[in-house]
Amino acid sequence: MSNLDTIFALSTGTGRSGVAVIRISGPASRTVIESLAGPAPEPRRATLRSIRDQDGLLIDRGLVLWFPGPDSFTGEDCAELQVHGSSAVIADILRAVGQCPGCRPAEAGAFARRAFENGKLDLTAVEGLADLIEAETTAQRRAALRQADGELQRLFDNWRSQLLQAMALVEAAIDFSDEGDVAVGVMAQALPIVDKLQSEISDHLIETDRARGLREGLTLCLAGPPNVGKSSLMNWLTQRDVAIVDPTPGTTRDRLESRIEIEGVPVTLLDTAGLRAEPASPIEASGIERARAARDAADIVLWLESSDTCLQGSGPGARFDSQPQWIRIRNKVDLDDEEQCELADSDALSISVTREIGLDSLMDRIRCAVSELAGLTEQPIASRLRHSAILTDVLSTLKAIASVRKDEPELVGEHLRQAANGVGQLTGRVDVEEVLGSIFSEFCIGK
Repeated sequence: MSNLDTIFALSTGTGRSGVAVIRISGPASRTVIESLAGPAPEPRRATLRSIRDQDGLLIDRGLVLWFPGPDSFTGEDCAELQVHGSSAVIADILRAVGQCPGCRPAEAGAFARRAFENGKLDLTAVEGLADLIEAETTAQRRAALRQADGELQRLFDNWRSQLLQAMALVEAAIDFSDEGDVAVGVMAQALPIVDKLQSEISDHLIETDRARGLREGLTLCLAGPPNVGKSSLMNWLTQRDVAIVDPTPGTTRDRLESRIEIEGVPVTLLDTAGLRAEPASPIEASGIERARAARDAADIVLWLESSDTCLQGSGPGARFDSQPQWIRIRNKVDLDDEEQCELADSDALSISVTREIGLDSLMDRIRCAVSELAGLTEQPIASRLRHSAILTDVLSTLKAIASVRKDEPELVGEHLRQAANGVGQLTGRVDVEEVLGSIFSEFCIGK
């Protein structure tokens, strides 16, 4: 479809609501609002109008806004109708707009794509906007907003600018190749830029791997022997009765899931079957296998033991030295006496869920683990697999320069060109038609 078409869509959620917003973008936007609501109001000023269909019948009274291009979200002439959110009002207004010449319903992401094509947003800002719409937590919202505001674009543009600077120096070295001293001196100026960028991109990729935990969420698994209080701790963490609590060992047969927020990061809690060497039944054995699978796949494991099930650092899944994201816990300390065993691990936390002993310290440990794994930071961080893949290729290209002899500036220049094009793909400065469809399809209709 051509951008000569005028597109329209409901931009607010479907279903009954107090207010609904219908967005229109394209060359016929002004004609549409004049046809339905009279003369166009002053730009960017909400005006109360009667909105009528093509036969002049009143549909609703609402606010009309007019945004002449290029000073609009899409860069085109745009309009908004803010009306009452009943399904009847919305349907009749959409029908009336669709009857205007040159208008068609918008597809998913059509408004954001026009904003990109008209230079109002780069690809990283588009992706940040998509993440902002999908944000579930405060930390996700803040990270997405930084990206939508262009912080990531500015970082990538700075890297590309440095690569172009290094390319210019290399081109100069080629031009002065017959003057050996000059060429060597110019190359000596270019190579430190490459080394600096290689270090910065390498560090950024490490943070990018961590940042995916913030965008995608983390998994926290409660594991340990039967009857150590995993279900009680699950209920305390969620502040509701998610799991059945009973003194009979093996009450939990299958894993239970619940979603909570910790430090602004979405965390999926898993309560699993108790682990023991000799299950009482085939059903319990199946539950134990699922518990082990959940434990091994989790980002954070809370390993619970208690005085009457003390394992002295051994037992199913006790791999604390090689698994720093494991938090070892000794529960039911309110039932201890001096003769009962103590955990060998000095880092183990002593708690009692029923008496609420040591739970504040436990939450501090959990928050620290979540913050570390999710890469919480105020710096702009690329959090998408697309970013990681491109930056990994760019880094490999920069590393390849080290294997090129300094007296071969043509090869160095080609590597720099490839790296600059790679960084340009991140923001859309270089043709990336093959990825546009997947990016914009993430949006809902009307954005």
